Parts: sequence; structure tokens; C-alpha cells
Amino acid sequence: MRSISFLFLLLSLLIVDGCRRAKPVAVKRPPISPARPAATRPAPKPVAAKPAPPKPVASGPTVVVAPTDTGSADELVDQMLVEPGTVPPKREFRAVWIATVDNIDWPSRKGLPITDQQREIVAMFDQHQQMGLNAVVVQVRSAADAFYAKSSEPWSEWLTGQQGLAPEPFYDPLEFMIEQAHQRGLEFHAWFNLDRATYSRTASVAPTNIVYRKPGWMLDYGGKKLFNLGLPEVRSYIASIVANVVREYDVDGIHFDDYFYPYAEPGQVLRDDSTYLAYANGMKKADWRRENVNKLIVELRDSIRANKPWVKFGISPFGVWKNQSNDPEGSATNGGQSYYDVYADTRKWVRDGLIDYIVPQIYWSSEFGRVPYKALVEWWSRNSGKCHLYIGHGAYRVGRGSERDPGWWRATEFPNQMRFNRQQRAVQGSVFFSAKSLQTNPLAIRDSLQLNFYRYPALLPTMPWLDSIPPLPPRDLKAADTAEGIELFWQQPSEAMDGDGANCYLVYRFEGKRTRFRLDDPRCIVGRCFGESATRFVDKTAAPTKKYTYVVTAVDRLNNESREVAIQVR
Repeated sequence: MRSISFLFLLLSLLIVDGCRRAKPVAVKRPPISPARPAATRPAPKPVAAKPAPPKPVASGPTVVVAPTDTGSADELVDQMLVEPGTVPPKREFRAVWIATVDNIDWPSRKGLPITDQQREIVAMFDQHQQMGLNAVVVQVRSAADAFYAKSSEPWSEWLTGQQGLAPEPFYDPLEFMIEQAHQRGLEFHAWFNLDRATYSRTASVAPTNIVYRKPGWMLDYGGKKLFNLGLPEVRSYIASIVANVVREYDVDGIHFDDYFYPYAEPGQVLRDDSTYLAYANGMKKADWRRENVNKLIVELRDSIRANKPWVKFGISPFGVWKNQSNDPEGSATNGGQSYYDVYADTRKWVRDGLIDYIVPQIYWSSEFGRVPYKALVEWWSRNSGKCHLYIGHGAYRVGRGSERDPGWWRATEFPNQMRFNRQQRAVQGSVFFSAKSLQTNPLAIRDSLQLNFYRYPALLPTMPWLDSIPPLPPRDLKAADTAEGIELFWQQPSEAMDGDGANCYLVYRFEGKRTRFRLDDPRCIVGRCFGESATRFVDKTAAPTKKYTYVVTAVDRLNNESREVAIQVR
């Protein structure tokens, strides 16, 4: 492993940033609104809303240069790590959860100085970029609080040490994180907890917290104040919190985890009888609770679509929908069930196309008898419905096996899960819990990702129901053979018919003048330039005597790729 790490480091030192900033471009006009291709999902209910603003592009052009197979060192790494005859996926969702509640991942402690907060998150994003990730899922609301300035809810205690206390000197963490993520080519998905208004009996609670303003909305359970999801005004409030973030911030996605109704606790009773009697309309209580969650999901989807139709909506539920013992259509498992335990009918959401992606939390090993990893992944592969399926991995369990789940003791378990995922056509990516576990690198899982599975870059999977129109290709591609390397420069494309320009550019390189363009092979990508105005690239790894053909494409906000433009050099 040391020799592999040395080789990767050597490659990284040989390849440096190659994209250059072009002159600033004019602010884009609002996009025209042609009729987009019919989606496979049900259309959202009509919502009175202002026309959607133009899709913003990533702030500031930056570059990521990919490793290229140009020398014996690359061949050695390939022989050791890449299975023969396989082409790495060109599209794959590669993300990590960054938990802020209880300072699990960031900031490292309450009240950390602002410069240290920023230094920590930048270092984290740098590491994620180097690992080959292309998205981060950051918890921005954990208990009716906020890690962002433009909020009606109080500042989080896990940021400043006291709920309601603003950062000093003042800054907007969400704005800062989005900008830093986009500069590194990382999508930013804002992660919300929707059920709890307070985290514990000892948690800091500001006088402006919703628990004091709307005590009738709350249910006491397990030492927490929880939102009563049976009340229509509560569901609308949660949707309005999300809509505000979608309007005010340049997020790429909205994300919820597995907390809807609370998991059962011994001796605790969720006292929502009066709400049930008022709103049940003859439904059984369990069905009524499930319908409350379904209504919330629809309202959230509609509020996102009404404000920025390109923002993705995803949920990461508990891994098991139902066991076969309770429903023949359930999975071959014997564990907790989201359908019964937290009243989340997760299969309905994907079947009805209510969300854009689902990330079932499959935190067990392949040797866990009650809920075997492979059996549950196969079930979700058959039941992913009309949305993307990404798998949630329990990275925090790697190296921490038990008698009940011994697989986590084995260094082979995590890479075997990754290989198994790629054998399932329906699985389009992975999300890892959590960032701290990737930092500590148990059983070298980070090395496994960086040097093997994520060694080559990947675009995110497209979502045709959100946007199926590719951008126009770059214009006027030119090349110059300079002392620094082969310099490519081009003009940014005109707007496509949906008003989109380029969010980034991909640079491919092929040896020789008569060659087949293998644009489906990410090993041919030598650079990625982020930002619409990043229209320069210098290939400093080109051999001085070889003939090359370069191809440049544009990629829009929803990861649609344009037609290629090509140029021969030498």
C-alpha cells in the first residue's frame, strides 16, 4: 500500500492546475421556458409562484486535473488495483454526509473560532475532492435551528455554543460552504432534520425557538420536542423552511434523513390522539401517520419545484422497507422496518416518483444474518422505481465488527460492497456516513476509494425529468504548443434552448490524429475546468514528441454533456 500511495503522490506532483481564468462574462439573462420533454414522474400540483430565476453557475473557475494513463507508473497501479477489461464508470454519485449535530463532523467543537471553522471545512472539502467525490451532503438544520444566516430559526448551538448566538465576526456558513464546494466541483446538498424542534433536555434553546412561538405544534417524546406532523400547518412550516433555503442559496439538492415519526423508545407514548381525531377521516392511526408523511413529501417536492425546478430532492431512509415475514413484497431480512416503525412508506415515494433520489441506509455487513448487505441492495435494485438509487454505507462501522456482525472486522468487506454495487445496474452511486470516518481511514477505506474505485473522475448521473437538454458545445477551440505545455483555449458556448450555459468543461486527450473518441471512458479525461468562464487549459503532462487529439465538451448544471469539439496538435 505504501508503494501505491507513493505512485499516486508522484502523479499528483507531476500534474498541476491547468485551467486559467478568462475575462469576466456578463450576467446571464433569465432562461427562456420551452416545453421540456415529458417526465416519467407525475407532474407536481400547480403552485402559484414567480418564474424561476436563471440557474446559477459555479462561482469562479477552478480546475481538477485527473490522473492519466501515460506512463509505467500508471500501468503498475492499474495492474494492482483495476480489474482487467473493466472501464471505470463515467457517471456515479459519490458523496459523504457531513453531520453537524453534536459536532459529529463539523465544526470539531461548539464555539470554534470562525477562522478555524472555515479552515476545517475547507480541509474537509479538499480531502473529498482528492478522494474523487463529487458531492457533499451537509447538515444545515438539526433541531429547528440553522447553520445559515437567512433563516427565521435561531443559529445552531453546535456552531457558536449557544442557540441564537450569531457567529462573531459575522459570516454565513452556508454561503461559504456552497462557494467552497462549487470551486472544487462538488455538488452541495443541504441536509435537514424535519422532526425535532429540540435535541435533548439539556440542549440550548433560544427564546425565539419555534417551541415557544408554537407550543401547540409540539409533541414530547424521549426527552425531545418533536413536530406534530399530523397538523397541516406544521407540514407547511417545514416546507417553507426548505423553500427559503432553495430561494436564498445556490444549493444543488435538498436532503432528508430517516427521522419522520420517532423510533420507538421503551415506556414512551407519542400522544397525538387529539390531532388524529381531528384529521383522520376514518383512517387507522398507523395509515394516517403514514399519509401525513406522504403529504409532507409531496409538499416539500412542490415547494422545491416552484422555486428552482433544477434543485434535486433526495431522502435517506432506514434501509428496510418491510420484511418478507410481514409482506411478500418485502426484503429477505429480519430487522426494523421504516413502513411500520417510523411510518415512512419509502417504496411508495420511489414508485410514484415523489423524489429524485433515494439513499437507503444499508449499514450492515454481508455477514449480518438478520439484514445481509447484498440481499437488501438487491431488493432496492428491484424496487428503485422512478428515481436514482444510491447506497448509504456505514463507514463508521468499518473495523468495528461484533459477534452479531463480524464482517466489519474484515478489510475486504468495504471494497466488496463497492464492487457489488457496481454489478447492480440500478445502483448509481454511494454516500458514506460520515466525514470523520473517511478522515480517520479505518482499514484504509479512504485509500481504497482514492486509489481504486474513485481514481478517475465521474460526472453525476443525469436526471432527465429535471433537465434533458444538453448545453451547446464550446466555440472556437484553439491550441498552442508552449514551453509550459499544450495550451487549449476556447469561447464559452451560447445558451442552449433552455437558457443553460456551461457549468464546467471536460478536456479529453487521445494519442495520434486518427483515433476513436472514447468519451465514455473517464480515463481519457485530463482536466475539468469549473465555472462558465474557465475557458483555458494547459496540459503539462503531454509528451513533447507525441501527436495528440484533444476534445472539449461543456457540461451544464444538471450534468448534461454537450457534443464534442476537437483539435489536433502536432
